[in-house]
Amino acid sequence: MEPLHLTTSHRNGTLTVSVSGELDIATTEQLRGYLLGLLREAASARRRQATLVVEVSGLTFIDAAGIGALVSVRNHAVRQRMPMRLAGVPPTMRRLLRITGLEGHLT
Repeated sequence: MEPLHLTTSHRNGTLTVSVSGELDIATTEQLRGYLLGLLREAASARRRQATLVVEVSGLTFIDAAGIGALVSVRNHAVRQRMPMRLAGVPPTMRRLLRITGLEGHLT
């Protein structure tokens, strides 16, 4: 199992979180908690014009729990009126998003 690594950068109103490693049932809460914390921080700092980009090209594995965590965070971002999208989506993950009907919602 490859550990999950999260790195954040802020640039021109965009919060980018680079995710690498495995996103599965064992690591989803780490990701969800981290991203929700960023959303709370952005809301309290009144950075509602910010965009959250989750860069996933470094993921080596993602399962249904990982997809569920991303959908959950996206739903929170929508309620905050903060755009969120995935970037660097590997072909296998893009196929999974297409099959589940989530491609247009997360990318």
